[in-house]
Amino acid sequence: MRVVVVGAGIVGAACARELARAGLAVTVLDRGGPAAGTTAHGEGNILVSDKGPGPELELAKLSRSLWPEILDGLPNAGGVEWDPKGGIVVATTPEGARELEKFAESQRAAGVTAEALDAASLAAAEPHLTREVTAAVHYPDDAQVQPSGAATALLSDALRHGADLRTGCELIGVRTHDGYPDGSRDGASGERGGASSVWSVSRADGNRLTGVRTSQGVIDADLVVNAAGPWSGEVAARLGAPIDVRPRRGEVLVTAPLPPTVFHKVYDADYVGAVGSGSQDLQASTVIESTGAGTILIGSSRRQVGFDDRIRPFVLAELARKALRLYPSLAGVQVMRAYGGFRPYVPDHLPVIGPDPRLPGLWHATGHEGAGIGLSVGTARLLRELVTGAVPSLDPEPFRAGRPAVLGADACEGAA
Repeated sequence: MRVVVVGAGIVGAACARELARAGLAVTVLDRGGPAAGTTAHGEGNILVSDKGPGPELELAKLSRSLWPEILDGLPNAGGVEWDPKGGIVVATTPEGARELEKFAESQRAAGVTAEALDAASLAAAEPHLTREVTAAVHYPDDAQVQPSGAATALLSDALRHGADLRTGCELIGVRTHDGYPDGSRDGASGERGGASSVWSVSRADGNRLTGVRTSQGVIDADLVVNAAGPWSGEVAARLGAPIDVRPRRGEVLVTAPLPPTVFHKVYDADYVGAVGSGSQDLQASTVIESTGAGTILIGSSRRQVGFDDRIRPFVLAELARKALRLYPSLAGVQVMRAYGGFRPYVPDHLPVIGPDPRLPGLWHATGHEGAGIGLSVGTARLLRELVTGAVPSLDPEPFRAGRPAVLGADACEGAA
């Protein structure tokens, strides 16, 4: 089976690796380079702490179990910087404490290890953290990787198993089998002849794709995986099967290297609400963690501003203000740089994994928003199982591409 994976970020790299290891002929294409988009602008989080009971948590648990196993089998895993540091979620108000304790209890019922910390245990774990904390929960299974290093390692393993990589290669359109022996078709444009035609289309009609048209020519394919992150909506539209995946902007502050200051991923309990919000306005919540280089990453913000990539000072100021509430000792610390990126947002906050009901041969692996690093390997494993007909590791139904949040209610009725 010939597979084209569109997108060489961490989700595309993970999918390419799984499919290549399963013996499929995989071509990865990206209009930029490997890990050059959303992946390069992430924090590398692999979290179970921020997900309530449900399908996304099950995918997170699968991914967390796969990461160590996969890294053990990679010949060049040093650049991944795997750090199972654990996470600590804190509340700073009585109401926040009640909500955090309730949330943690629901996670425990779903099989997540969530350990309540008293004041002494919290001070020992994070000595520089404010003492104005009303509740704290430790999640030992939270981890971190260097996102570009992780994506590169996964992609390298895919290439080692026979995958091909094409960079600077932009997808333009789709080739489908139109069922007409002479290649004629009302309303079609592009190459003619035989039983297939190459077109850029505005709407899929159920004809199976046989390839894609790119800036480097036509690539034959039996299956195309749309793993283009925030650009997945645009890619799907070019393939004639639009999906509602939108960019959601986030910014991060990076301090100068410091002596050991933050020992876990630490975030305010209101982070979960910020992630789940559908508001287009700024949603900011404190997320603080260190890196192997000694810098401290300070987030997290969310805004829906299209692909406007300008960094806004008011967003950075809000991140800094909230960070000082948790770590007052950071006052006066030099900020070395700030960066921002786009996350693939879906209105119902669930990834899109599986076949598109409107265009046979088109599959999606996208819509992870800010959780793509952590969920990448679980997504890829589930995709490979569905493509090859293996028993899936978890129920794929909640992630199906044909659901209303992805296609819209009218499109869903038509697809059905």
